[in-house]
Amino acid sequence: MELAELIGLRPVPGAGLLLSLTRRCPLSCAHCSTASGMSTRDEPDPGQLRRFVASFTPETRPDVVMLTGGEPLLLPELAAELGALARTAGSRTALLSGMFFARQRTVPDRILRAITSVDHFSASLDAHHEREIDRADVFRAVRQVRDAGVPVSFHLAGTGPDDPYLADVTADIRREFDGRVPSLVNEVRAFGRAASWAGPTRPPPDAERALPCSMAAWPVVAFDGTVLACCNQDTVDRRPAPAHLRLGHIADDTWPEIRERTLLSPLLRMIRTVGPSHLYARHAPDVPADGYCAGCRALGGHPRITAAVEAVAAGPAGVLLDLTAARAQVEQGPVALVRRHGCAPYADLLTPRGPAGPRTAGRADALLPAPGEGR
Repeated sequence: MELAELIGLRPVPGAGLLLSLTRRCPLSCAHCSTASGMSTRDEPDPGQLRRFVASFTPETRPDVVMLTGGEPLLLPELAAELGALARTAGSRTALLSGMFFARQRTVPDRILRAITSVDHFSASLDAHHEREIDRADVFRAVRQVRDAGVPVSFHLAGTGPDDPYLADVTADIRREFDGRVPSLVNEVRAFGRAASWAGPTRPPPDAERALPCSMAAWPVVAFDGTVLACCNQDTVDRRPAPAHLRLGHIADDTWPEIRERTLLSPLLRMIRTVGPSHLYARHAPDVPADGYCAGCRALGGHPRITAAVEAVAAGPAGVLLDLTAARAQVEQGPVALVRRHGCAPYADLLTPRGPAGPRTAGRADALLPAPGEGR
């Protein structure tokens, strides 16, 4: 599975699952969105994770499971086991690592076994990581993973389009890997440790404009086992979680149940279709939205909005709206999605060998039901 295909599936409701294995991490990067470190033991119960992933069925399984953290490779045997469980139902897995193990000359056997059990491997690299793990060591480890037959990519982060670090590291990756390894380039956001120093990187969206939230398409298993409909870190960590964004808990619910709640919630359908700011502007213009994501978290507390959403998005009409919004984003392609959510000038690095081909678009399109199927 290549990076462009993974990103191309991001707007499709229920097509993916973000699964946090642990908040622990041996690194202490100044920008870490999860404020991870080795002093915390925040992590879902491994038995509950196994049971939850074992509940996938060939008919309902997510197409992609993203294993993340913290540092998921602190639990390499668990990562490998979850990858194998997911594969039995037809799901593919991807894993994102901070590359703590790259200091060694070769990738340790137990970590390499975990990496070769997944379908895609991504290495995080940015100025903060490089203060702890040398870039040359990361490149060496990524080459070993690629030589083992696993598709690889880089997840990069910088302060914005004019960050000289991003210009330097992307040029270095092109030279080192002959322009054949893709990169997803993001901008540091004010979450976790960066909350005290990172400022806004882009202007707020026009409230009148319909701006679908594809980040509400894939459920997220948080560090305490709660399943959220949103990957915004402030939402993932907030307790109690907003009721309309809480999908359940892996101790109590199966994947088919979580998937059904993801697909059938009228409010989530409209968040994915037009976005929270547009809902305020249209149905409660006198209520301050307080930003795109903060406004989304507060939606459930505004009866005028929830009543209007129920009238519009329940039943077959809501299915059609959700389907239309997802299909439009899939047809625009993964590069367009990264231009919107990532660092726009570097979006083309998602497909270093040219635009995503028909296989990527076709795979995502196949996950979208025809109108009237009532998914």
